[in-house]
Amino acid sequence: MNTTTARQHEVLVLGAGYAGLAAAVQLAARTRKRGNLRVTLVNPHDHFTERLRLHLTATGQQTAEMNIPELLEGTGAAFVRGWVTAVDAGAKTVRIDDDRVLRYDTLVYGLGSVADTVTVPGADDHAYTLDGPQDAALLADRLARLDGGTVVVGGSGLTGVEAAAEIAERYPRLTVELLGRQAPGTGLHPKARAHLDAALARLGVRVRGGVEVTEVLPDGVRLADGTAIPTAAVLWTSGTRVPPLAAAAGLSVDERGRVVTDGALRSVSHPDVYAVGDAAAVRQRYGVMHGTCQGGMPTGVHAALSILRVLGGKEPKPFRFGYYHTPVSLGRADAVVQFTRPDDSPRRLVLTGKRAATYKEAVTAAPWATFARMKKMPASGAFWPHGGRHTRIRSAK
Repeated sequence: MNTTTARQHEVLVLGAGYAGLAAAVQLAARTRKRGNLRVTLVNPHDHFTERLRLHLTATGQQTAEMNIPELLEGTGAAFVRGWVTAVDAGAKTVRIDDDRVLRYDTLVYGLGSVADTVTVPGADDHAYTLDGPQDAALLADRLARLDGGTVVVGGSGLTGVEAAAEIAERYPRLTVELLGRQAPGTGLHPKARAHLDAALARLGVRVRGGVEVTEVLPDGVRLADGTAIPTAAVLWTSGTRVPPLAAAAGLSVDERGRVVTDGALRSVSHPDVYAVGDAAAVRQRYGVMHGTCQGGMPTGVHAALSILRVLGGKEPKPFRFGYYHTPVSLGRADAVVQFTRPDDSPRRLVLTGKRAATYKEAVTAAPWATFARMKKMPASGAFWPHGGRHTRIRSAK
């Protein structure tokens, strides 16, 4: 291709989460010396959100600030700050909240997920979430002003467990109740689950498994059996949902609104659209992947490599991923790390206590260093983020 006369191929990446940022940086790193491709990353904020650390923000603790435009400096990739309000898959355009319209030839859809505050009445109006730094900061402000009372964490999944432990450790004057349909740690090895249960008990977290919150009230929650629990604050971590933008654009989506992809992470209805991270319904041999940083970053890398293979006239390779571990913090000096089989089922190998906390901290802190290494990699090099098992692609050429 004569790059001096041919029009640039526009790759638009929506969302600078773990997956979207991995895709943008990987593409930019591999094409910075080429003139026939331009990468533009769109995100509402210019700072990267470490979702794995939002429970720290929610308890008033400082985390590192990571500037996305600074990371992209020198790569040739552009950054556009804005909220995506519409995608037109037919016209290949994206509209953002200031009414700008951005055109693309290839789209990487990585808008991710937020807490499901729609299913249960009152959750959207009266509960706090950990959807972003601003949401977490609102909860931090509320907790700091409480002299006592009960804080309910709705949802006994791992996000709820980490948040409940952090709040209880940081604010011992508060009573923390963790509510959910299942007991915390379901799916972990008995050794890991026993340590998790003991840590929550040590921190004074009151655990209620097998219960369902049917309504969030201005000053409490109501359970399915009619019981009302008075609260000073409610944090909602029960389930996630994705924006309706993909469905509205006419992309094929699953029952949760996630973009259904083929083996190379392309939309099955619109092959010029790649979906990554929580926004994608990515099927593997063991089932559909669930959203984590562990799996999200590799989808972003694979989408980037697939795009380059297609532009080079080759077929993209299938995406293969296996889980490796499940790290769960239990306050600042305690954690449990469950090592897993590729299908995310638990192995017998478990880390607990301070060793696990050190491991968890290292894993949580890794993404920004990973992005920086991607930025500096040679255009023909091979790179996969650590933390999972992947099919290795040695070159996009």
